Amino acid sequence: MIHVTKTFLPPQKEYQDILHRAWQTGWMTNRGVLVKELEASLKQYLNTPNIIAMTNGTLPLQIAIKALGLKGEIITTPFSYVATTSSIVWENCTPIFVDIHPEYLTIDESKIEAAITPNTSGILATHVFGNPCHVEAIEKIAFKHNLKVIYDAAHCFGMQYKGESIFNLGDVSTCSFHATKLFHTGEGGALFCKETYFKKMYSHHNFGHDGPENFHSLGVNAKMSEPQAAMGLAVLPYMETIINSRKKVVDVYNKAFKNSSLQVLRIREHTKWNYSYFPVIFESETQLLKVIEALNNHSVFPRRYFFPSLNTLPYVNSESMPISESIASRIICLPLFVGLQEKDLETIINVIQTNL
Repeated sequence: MIHVTKTFLPPQKEYQDILHRAWQTGWMTNRGVLVKELEASLKQYLNTPNIIAMTNGTLPLQIAIKALGLKGEIITTPFSYVATTSSIVWENCTPIFVDIHPEYLTIDESKIEAAITPNTSGILATHVFGNPCHVEAIEKIAFKHNLKVIYDAAHCFGMQYKGESIFNLGDVSTCSFHATKLFHTGEGGALFCKETYFKKMYSHHNFGHDGPENFHSLGVNAKMSEPQAAMGLAVLPYMETIINSRKKVVDVYNKAFKNSSLQVLRIREHTKWNYSYFPVIFESETQLLKVIEALNNHSVFPRRYFFPSLNTLPYVNSESMPISESIASRIICLPLFVGLQEKDLETIINVIQTNL
């Protein structure tokens, strides 16, 4: 079977050798030596000044909303993974959806200002499939209306925009280190923020501690464990191999579908992309379902990602988002991972081309 992704696993001995250091100390959590080493290594690799490693990729979003003091309405995208919207609702705020750009698939910056009300406190936008939002326009709007900006950068590991890490943009950026991601710690994530907010974010992710016996503020337990950090330290040296391997697959897909009816993701100018996903958009949902069935019959399992459009979730009240709803009904991500065999790639392409 060929699934949409496959976890990259480093040699088991390399992981065990790193984890053995935690075994020697008996220190498995509460920010041990491996977590601190991973944070230092990621700072250097990503060229970003402030990072807090966490146990998953959703808690950074929730902590960012809490620490920035966001209340009332938060403008966001309907085209993202559910964690983007659920984090807003979880923190007792109201998501206000703005439709997306039909080619970049990120929030349509030209529609944001019309959605701002006296109750708006922030913007939570997603760099979709590692494709950056129009960050200059968003920052300008946020400055004009005194709004905080959080970027859900779950798909953006190693990505650069205009020569700078995408994680350095906005007041806060978050990333997922889930096992299906480009870089992973099995389960995990990270929060990147401006220096102004670092102490508060850090406190929130560790029960609100300010030293071993004092408490700075309200907090939760979002700390990354040593086994998670060990996986990250074992995977990090292979990033060049991972990205190059995925690029080769993306190049094959792009060549195969260049003159087809499929729409592929338009990468924003000045972006150093990371080949995190390969989405294709069909002309209709009927065509999409036909192709999925054909692929499944060949033991190939793409993913309807993102689906459904988040403005249709049962726990939100929102008006229709025509572009997002249309694209969500017609988009799938094709298999993309290290080790995808050439013959399997040919099968995927042939099945799709035959059923268009």
